[in-house]
Amino acid sequence: MSGGSILVIRGGAIGDFILTLPALAALRKRFPRARLEVLGYPHIASLAKLAGTVNEVRSIEARAMAGFFARRGALDPALGEYFAGFNIIISYLFDPDEIFRENIVRCSKAQFHAGPHRPDEMEPVHATDVFLRPLERLAIFGTDPVPWLNLEAAARSPGGATLAVHPGSGSEKKNWPEERWAELLLRLGTESDWRILLVGGEAEGERLQRLAALLPVARISAALHQPLPELAARLRAGDAFIGHDSGITHLAAAAGLRGLALWGGSNPVIWRPRSERFELLPEPRGLARLGTDQVLTALRRLMN
Repeated sequence: MSGGSILVIRGGAIGDFILTLPALAALRKRFPRARLEVLGYPHIASLAKLAGTVNEVRSIEARAMAGFFARRGALDPALGEYFAGFNIIISYLFDPDEIFRENIVRCSKAQFHAGPHRPDEMEPVHATDVFLRPLERLAIFGTDPVPWLNLEAAARSPGGATLAVHPGSGSEKKNWPEERWAELLLRLGTESDWRILLVGGEAEGERLQRLAALLPVARISAALHQPLPELAARLRAGDAFIGHDSGITHLAAAAGLRGLALWGGSNPVIWRPRSERFELLPEPRGLARLGTDQVLTALRRLMN
C-alpha cells in the first residue's frame, strides 16, 4: 500500500499513549505517503501530531461511538462511512468479546488488526515492544522502540540549570510523600543554584502551591494543567526532570530530557521510561522508605 489511509484507535492514559508513539512512527516510516489518523482523546493524542507522525486526530468520545460497543448495535451512518474510508485499522481498545471489531467489520472492508490495550504484567516485555507487535502482521519489523517528540532544542537561559519537578502521579501510592518533596526543595534552595519548574495537573494545584512557597519567587516557576504539547516544549527548554511512575515522566523522556524517576510499584521491565537518559531510583517496599539524602545524591549525579 503506497498511499491509502490508516486509522489507529488508542484510548488510555498519557503514558499508555506515549508508549504507543513508536508504533505510529513505524507506520509513518513504512507508509510515508499514507494518510495516518488517530482516534483517541484529543488532549493526549495531540502528541502524535507533535511527533510529526499523523495527519489528523479525531475524538473517540463522540456520542455516536456508543453503538460500536454494543453487540449488533445501531451504527451511526456518518461514523460507519468514516471507518469505511480506511484501508487499515489498528485498534488498541479493550475489546475482549470482539464486539467493537464485529461492528467495524459490518461497515468497513479495512484490514483490521487488534492490539493489546495494556501489556500482560506476567510477561517481561517492555510496553513499547508490546504495542509494536500488531505491526508485524503488516511486515513491519526491527523498529525503533523509543518514543520521540519532534521538539527543537530550546535556548538556555543564563544562570543556574532548570530542574523540572513533578511531585504527583495518577495514584497516590506511586508518590513520594509531600513532606519529603518539601525537604528536597528546601535542600535544593540552600545547596544548589538550580531553578525549579514545578509541574502538575489541575488536581495537584494545592500541592504545588504549598511546595512553591518554600523557595524564593526568583528560583521557582510553575506549569499547572498545561496542554501536553505546550508542557512538552516547556520541559524541553529545561535541563533535567524528576518525578514518579507517571505519564508526565514518560513525556519528559520523550522530550529528550535527562531524568530521575522515583519508582515504587510498577514493573520497571514493562513500564520504565524508554530512554537511555533516564535513571530509576527504585524502592519496591514503598517510596515512603526512600530518604531525601538518597534522592539528592542521585540528582546531583544526574545534573553533573
